Amino acid sequence: MNFLWPEFLWLLLALPLLALLYLWLLRRKKKLALRYASLSIVKEAMGAGQTMRRHIPPLLFLLALAAMLLAAARPHAVVTLPSNQQTIILAMDVSGSMRATDVQPNRLVAAQNAAKSFLAELPRHVKVGIVAFAGSAQVAQLPTTNREDLVTAIDRFQLQRATATGNAIVISLATLFPDAGIDLQSLQTGRERQRGFAIDAEKKEKKEFTPVAPGSYSSAAIIMLTDGQRTTGVDPLEAAKMAADRGVRVYTVGIGTVDGETIGFEGWSMRVRLDEETLKAIANKTSADYFYAGTANDLKKVYETLSSRLTVEKKETEISALFALAAAVLALLSAGLSLLWFNRIL
Repeated sequence: MNFLWPEFLWLLLALPLLALLYLWLLRRKKKLALRYASLSIVKEAMGAGQTMRRHIPPLLFLLALAAMLLAAARPHAVVTLPSNQQTIILAMDVSGSMRATDVQPNRLVAAQNAAKSFLAELPRHVKVGIVAFAGSAQVAQLPTTNREDLVTAIDRFQLQRATATGNAIVISLATLFPDAGIDLQSLQTGRERQRGFAIDAEKKEKKEFTPVAPGSYSSAAIIMLTDGQRTTGVDPLEAAKMAADRGVRVYTVGIGTVDGETIGFEGWSMRVRLDEETLKAIANKTSADYFYAGTANDLKKVYETLSSRLTVEKKETEISALFALAAAVLALLSAGLSLLWFNRIL
């Protein structure tokens, strides 16, 4: 725990002095009571329980003062809070290799089922968008809170050839920032590649763009699932840099064969290999995480983990209010017990 105003902690040294003052007053009171010949009768009437009770309200009041002083020092601590995540983009691979059955019943169906379970676990206020990618990438569903529309978009996936992981990230960013002028075509042709966006000079002036710290944009995130390596389109690491410059985390999920395997179906075959190195690099560059799912159950667990990570977050927060609340409760409890037992406040 850290304190914004630690100098106030010196005031805690006054608490032992108050305790000593309380003990001194008790001794002084006891000496005065010795003047009465019937002191033993008074003690017998009070009993041991009553003697202990008299110390509880002052102790509670002392604890209340301690909590007040700690609150005045403005403590900060890392606490778990509901996330500010408002939009999540699911970028899902629909290349032909997703038909492989090494993940039962096949990779595509397993991915679809896991995505639907993920949607069911998310809070209803979180918007979700769907981007499907193979040789190209397109928005299957704009960000919405309507889970039925999202499920329908997932069920409409059509398998295609090739894999453009970089395009998936760029389209996801363009969906998150529709007014930023992010243009996939200009990236593919090499125009304005360094800046990561293209603006029609005849229609609007070029917007200034200032990169931010990777992972600092807490209002959105991208989850990209793929079973292969990039075969076309934008360099995925270049696209990851665009996401990192905008503070957007890109969580990557790998499914299928890591070592490489020849998959055949419908009279043709293809060699596929999961490019874990690139997926890990994308996640690292954007301050996110990479997950591998070798089975349908693994994939479901990955999405459950992502759901918990994206709906809550640990952050350093000022907790002065908690100490102030504790101080108020202790002070009220001290006064209440004193009134109940002794008909006086302390």
